[in-house]
Amino acid sequence: MPTSPPAVPPSPTEDDARKFIAQVDKDLHRLYAASGHANWAYETNITDDTEALATQAEDLLAEYLPKAIAASKKFDGMKLPEDVARQILLLRQSPVVPAPSDAAERGELTTIETSLRGEYGKGQYCPPATSALGKASKGGKGAKCLHIDEIAKTLRTSRTWDELVEAWNGWHSIGAPMKDKYARYVELGNKGAKEIGYNDVGELWRDTFDMKPQDFEADVERLWSEVKPMYDELHCYVRGRLRAKYGKDKVPEHAPIPTQILGDLWAQEWGHVYDLVEPFKGEPSLDVDKKLREKKYDAAKMVKLGESFFTSLGFDALPDTFWKRSQLTRPRDREVICHASAWDVTFAGDLRVKMCIEPTEQDLITIHHELGHVFYYQRYFKLPVLFQSGANDGFHEGIGDTLALSVTPAYLKGLGLLDATRGTPTSDHGRINTMMKSALEKVAFLPFGLLIDKWRWDVFSGKIPKDAYNRAWWDMKKKYQGVAPPEARTEADFDPGAKFHVPGSTPYIRYFLARIYQFQFHRALCKAAKQTGPLDTCSIYGNKEAGQKLIAMLAMGKSKPWPEAMAALGAESKGDASAMLEYYAPLRTWLREQNKGEKCGW
Repeated sequence: MPTSPPAVPPSPTEDDARKFIAQVDKDLHRLYAASGHANWAYETNITDDTEALATQAEDLLAEYLPKAIAASKKFDGMKLPEDVARQILLLRQSPVVPAPSDAAERGELTTIETSLRGEYGKGQYCPPATSALGKASKGGKGAKCLHIDEIAKTLRTSRTWDELVEAWNGWHSIGAPMKDKYARYVELGNKGAKEIGYNDVGELWRDTFDMKPQDFEADVERLWSEVKPMYDELHCYVRGRLRAKYGKDKVPEHAPIPTQILGDLWAQEWGHVYDLVEPFKGEPSLDVDKKLREKKYDAAKMVKLGESFFTSLGFDALPDTFWKRSQLTRPRDREVICHASAWDVTFAGDLRVKMCIEPTEQDLITIHHELGHVFYYQRYFKLPVLFQSGANDGFHEGIGDTLALSVTPAYLKGLGLLDATRGTPTSDHGRINTMMKSALEKVAFLPFGLLIDKWRWDVFSGKIPKDAYNRAWWDMKKKYQGVAPPEARTEADFDPGAKFHVPGSTPYIRYFLARIYQFQFHRALCKAAKQTGPLDTCSIYGNKEAGQKLIAMLAMGKSKPWPEAMAALGAESKGDASAMLEYYAPLRTWLREQNKGEKCGW
């Protein structure tokens, strides 16, 4: 297994650059495949042995990349072919958390990263037998310990204040033991970032978007300013309906919403409180969960349904190995990381999904999201490994969600997953209901998608020190989301650790961008499909013309700057929230009317 890059002569030529990057490509294929196999084994079977193997694989990659980046600097100032120059640029941006060159510190960093993921994956809350959750989960001898999926179910389904508070506190207790490790991880990652030419890890992450880091940050703020008024309108309406349920003493006017009553562990998506905020009662049910259970949809059948959407557009079917190697349900005999993820384990077409699927609409949408990654991999896996990525990270996260926008009520009715759709005398009411259900997922998510990395950027830069981690987290949660914890939090807590992407070292601004890009992509694909009606009624299911446009863009991978990929789809050449605003325009008109008399804001 290579741990050193190819040598570069003192006065290199263009041919030397080509040979260098070709060898780096071969080396990275082997290293990424070894890391992929080891991490798959670890995340689907968390043991001391698989943790050690994953750490070893990550250590080899962490050793190789800084050396290769240093060697590539010998080509600085040379005029190189476009494909070679771009691969060298992407090589320099490729470490997510660069390791220091010191072997001991590098090993410490990779050990911490693997350990943090393991702590999250093994996280449980063991309620006292006498507590609200303890009584609900009692089995055999006293209360049983609860995994994240069981705790999340309580947040989704319970309307009992004390149960919600306990469930939220129970899961967030897993973060506190991570805090010291995380602070050391920040220190070591920043040291590695400085060695490859960045001030800190956050600057590296912002440098991967084909613009200067400061310009990217400004562009993100521009997009947020475009969508914030829409979020504020939704927040105001939802808070008013939740106040009607829980009372003014628990949900005050002109104040943040208590996070535990929004149906989600992190208040990132609010779809599970739809029953409390439904605009028009008596319209045809939008309860897909009930139909999935009635029709006995298991995990494999749900994934097959998602696959059929992609193949209807002209994508190749998933290989047999996908069905043999994927993890689609939680195993009963071992600890696993259930957080949904998509993989090309070898960067050579070994496509897989790791999920713990339940027969719910949310998981059906998540399946489309994860398959978006998988079919992206399918289109570009024969490119050089440094081009095997989305045009930017927001593209990769947005593709499956783009197709999920075509999972309209009419489409679901055709599958027998909804009893009726719009088209009745109350069709305008049905449309608002459908938009509300969508907005609770997509619009509600926007500030959460923004704040995770804004918090980390400030942590990496030193603006937020260790003794202010949790306070700054909740300051941002309040500023951007307008939510508050169920009880006072202190610096003994580490609530960021209760969200997988923080201990899992996954940059998060991609999800904010994806929520905006997907509407741009959807509008462009609807135009390609020659559909001219409202965006919320458009479905490209079965349209090969739209599919060809999408496949062509995905096949580019990261070989070109992302504005070129966006333009190839016909979706402009910069991030633009106007498609999202167009999609939800009828709902916003309705919300403004409903919010009259409310003290909006917090």
